[in-house]
Amino acid sequence: MSRHHATVAEAAPRAGAPDGRSLPRLLAEVPSREPMSLDHHLAVHGELPHEHRHGRRHESALIERVERAGLRGRGGAGFPTAVKLRAVAHGRRPIVVINAAEGEPASLKDRTLSELLPHLMLDGGELAAQAVGAEEVIVCVCESAIAGVESVSAAIEERSGESSVRMQLSTVPTGYVAGQESALVNHLNGGPALPTFTPPMPFEQGVRRRPTLINNAETLAQLALIARYGSTWFRELGTPSQPGSALVTLSGPVAYPGVYEIEHGASLASLIDAAGGTTAAARAALLGGYAGAWIDGSLLGGLSLSDEHLATHGASLGAGVVLLLSQDACPVAETASVARWLADQSARQCGPCLNGLDALAATVEEIAGGTVEGNASKRIERLAALVRRRGACGHPDGTVRLILSAVETFAAEFADHARHGPCEACDRAPELPLPARSTRNARRREPVAF
Repeated sequence: MSRHHATVAEAAPRAGAPDGRSLPRLLAEVPSREPMSLDHHLAVHGELPHEHRHGRRHESALIERVERAGLRGRGGAGFPTAVKLRAVAHGRRPIVVINAAEGEPASLKDRTLSELLPHLMLDGGELAAQAVGAEEVIVCVCESAIAGVESVSAAIEERSGESSVRMQLSTVPTGYVAGQESALVNHLNGGPALPTFTPPMPFEQGVRRRPTLINNAETLAQLALIARYGSTWFRELGTPSQPGSALVTLSGPVAYPGVYEIEHGASLASLIDAAGGTTAAARAALLGGYAGAWIDGSLLGGLSLSDEHLATHGASLGAGVVLLLSQDACPVAETASVARWLADQSARQCGPCLNGLDALAATVEEIAGGTVEGNASKRIERLAALVRRRGACGHPDGTVRLILSAVETFAAEFADHARHGPCEACDRAPELPLPARSTRNARRREPVAF
């Protein structure tokens, strides 16, 4: 099948473009089990646009389009994608890395893209490479995501001879910090998948000491749609400051947990309705994953899923995680379990992470067990102050954010445990997903959009 490339510089999206005001976008015709083939992918989205560059200093039309679209990274930090593209485009012999090494236990969105829609994120990687002048794209997938590894490997082979750049797959060891940008660079350069001290930043000196663009898998999938359909189309959904759609992993006491595509600014209530409603009353919701923040159940009814609205609650969508905790669970025991896991995920390279997180986790465990001495909340605040903004990477800050948010949101439960010890709910099976145990307490539904 011949691959005739359109130009990404066209003023309008191709004929037959989907309605920009409707969903799904990324999940259009997503298969239920088998990965979408290249022919099926092209039938859904059309041929891959082609980026024309006239000399090294020519401004990329795609970068301009991405900037107008307002696309931000979907890996958690939300950094403007166009800024990253421009930074790497100024370098010599750049490399593009697709980051699908999902280490967040409560997220399945990048795994979904790897398993079922590999060609959409590969399109994004190829287009980004064209935009910055790279000839090589490396796709990083967690080694434990076996189906994703097989799907991406097959998709790269399927595109063999048709792609304008070299593509290769790299499996990444399982670990919470392994998907961090400098950890990926370190791994691809032959070291352990652990964060390194910066600078230099990857866009300055990354893989093989060359300028490296590292973008989350969903970010590049969104870029592939913007390239085809345009920035105006992209902005027909979402809010002015956070346009477009997003993939969200919903879990907890809902009838059908799984990956959903939402419009930025959609209500939490509409997401829960799309998942078949709750199966138990929600005590609270964790937004953004295990570096995120809790929001009390009494506030969930009017919650909108956009960062500008969530910011008023000290939260954000982060890595696209919405995790409900039921009234039946013990939030203190759950926090203790996750805090210990996060402490164990330390890169063990700096004191705040190695010693500070362990001390924080131990304090929460003592509260949960009723063995804490003195003012527990004061001790947590003191330890948090010693850790915050002093680590070599963002892992300590994220862990501190989660623990402090839990202590504030579940203040009554923490105080009760500190005085009286474990409650009856402490003996229940944990609800928060961790790799060492079953990560779902309800049926998993295939990815859907609403």
